[in-house]
Amino acid sequence: MRTGILGGTFNPPHLGHLHAAELAKDALHLDKVLFIPTNIPPHKAMPAHTATAADRCEMVRLMIRGLPWAQLDRLEIERGGASYTVDTLHELRERGEDDLYLIVGTDMLLSFDGIWRAADEIVRLCTLAVCAREDEDWAALERKAQALRGKMGARIELIRGKSLTISSTELRHGGELRRYTAPAVADYIERNHLYGYS
Repeated sequence: MRTGILGGTFNPPHLGHLHAAELAKDALHLDKVLFIPTNIPPHKAMPAHTATAADRCEMVRLMIRGLPWAQLDRLEIERGGASYTVDTLHELRERGEDDLYLIVGTDMLLSFDGIWRAADEIVRLCTLAVCAREDEDWAALERKAQALRGKMGARIELIRGKSLTISSTELRHGGELRRYTAPAVADYIERNHLYGYS
């Protein structure tokens, strides 16, 4: 079974996350995509007045409700501590998931061998599914992908899609909530007064 993995703080989850998951699912014929909320991101502090882990999980659940191919997976929350992708991949493999596709953006590909913990181990455990906008510098992405294939034996799929750039930071600071999140997520945020919405 081909399994996609989309991790992140989901603070809040928005339509850009859903778009990337659908793009990868369709391009790579994934059977399912696991949405895995980060417990503590290792490379950045969670912002002040942030949603709790329980709130972030519930918002993901609401966003993907009714999508048979999408699943919320709380393994990083339940594991506790800082969330490292390599640990998550090992845990998924131990659960019997053996055909894994890690869905990432172009910035993550370009910095992959610089900031990711155990990058060489990550590429042994999964294929990198890189969602890139049509207007990206595709020559640079191809060069980076080729370099990682040569240096690490990485399996990398570059997926070209329509631009849908949405910032969780802007949404937390009063952005167009109902334009960029699922209606059930916007309702939840307003009902629970998250990020100062009411």
